[in-house]
Amino acid sequence: MTTPSIQAIPAATEPTASHSTIPTIRRSIFLISLPFGILGFVLPIYGKALGADAVEIGLFFSVFFLMIVVLRPVIGAALDRFGRRPFFMAGLLGYAVAMLAFAFSDQVMGILVARMLQGVASACLWLAAQAITADRSGADVRGQSFGWVTQSSTQGSILGTFIGFGLLVPMGILAGWKPLFLGYAVVGVVATLFAWRYLKETNPGTPQTEQKPIRWSRTWTMLLLVTVVTGAAWAMLEPVMMIFLQERLTTDITDLALATLPAAFVWALLPARLGRLADRFGRKPLMILGMSAAALTSFLIPGLNSLGALAILWAFQALCYAAGDPAEQALVADLTGGDQRGRAYGLYSMAAGLGAMFGPLVGGWLYQSVGQAAPFYANGLVLAGCALALLFFLQEPKTRLLA
Repeated sequence: MTTPSIQAIPAATEPTASHSTIPTIRRSIFLISLPFGILGFVLPIYGKALGADAVEIGLFFSVFFLMIVVLRPVIGAALDRFGRRPFFMAGLLGYAVAMLAFAFSDQVMGILVARMLQGVASACLWLAAQAITADRSGADVRGQSFGWVTQSSTQGSILGTFIGFGLLVPMGILAGWKPLFLGYAVVGVVATLFAWRYLKETNPGTPQTEQKPIRWSRTWTMLLLVTVVTGAAWAMLEPVMMIFLQERLTTDITDLALATLPAAFVWALLPARLGRLADRFGRKPLMILGMSAAALTSFLIPGLNSLGALAILWAFQALCYAAGDPAEQALVADLTGGDQRGRAYGLYSMAAGLGAMFGPLVGGWLYQSVGQAAPFYANGLVLAGCALALLFFLQEPKTRLLA
């Protein structure tokens, strides 16, 4: 049988079956995502300026994922019982409150509290967004729809990063921190009001006594296990990446920010197109390809000696993850029906959060106790092992659920 050519795939267009729902989700997420890029970039640097060591910086990330692990299974069940819209609204407002807390954080404990609030908001917002997207996307455009949502978040974070550096570079990170995050808090309120006005409920909920249980197939179990492990592998690099680059390449945060731009534009432009590939060729091939290539890039990062080479490698790594992420999210919807998806995405997100809760602590310890390159090699080994596990043990469902 001849394999269809990739060039024959039509350009990604926004799914019409979603009517106004997915565009509303995308615009709300675009606004609320403004601080995401700059926060992940400068939080370790800001923490270090406040006197935090590598393990404490790792804790900034672990406490965020702790809230996800604790709350997302509960919120997932509530989504199926009470509907999606209230939790999406609560997530938007919670992010605004978290940004306000960041604005007034000038000690390590203040950052930890802000990260906990952000974790609560994340548990509500992204579960609701995933369930709404699955509710409003047919099986043949599901990967593409999740890609559109991912693109909106990335586009918002790119804009927010430019705004952030436009303020932090002339003012300095300590002086510019408070006004920057006050601004992000105001935008969070705007996003909340926008969604309140335009977002309609996509699933009003099902009484608990009428809900069907999730079927624990081998594919579902394998997906959750791989998500735990890869969540830990990905998260172990977050607290050490910027410190590593400052110690090995440059301390100029503007140069480091420019090196991330090609990867950011990959996330901003390609997930919907790559999600369309997952709709056409299946979820498994895209997941394996993305994970395998990402493992290779992790092995190469410690040997880099220029920001240009790093930018190219980061862009390639982003391409890998952007291919696998929509496919993985769509697979969750393929395996579950409409009255199960809140619980399913709750378990899926809990699995990712469980791994990510321990990953930063492991990464900080490896970096501090074993060597600067150790977290990158550990990440590569884990991703390669997971790609092999998916290749040999993951079976896609023969039919994809429409409801």
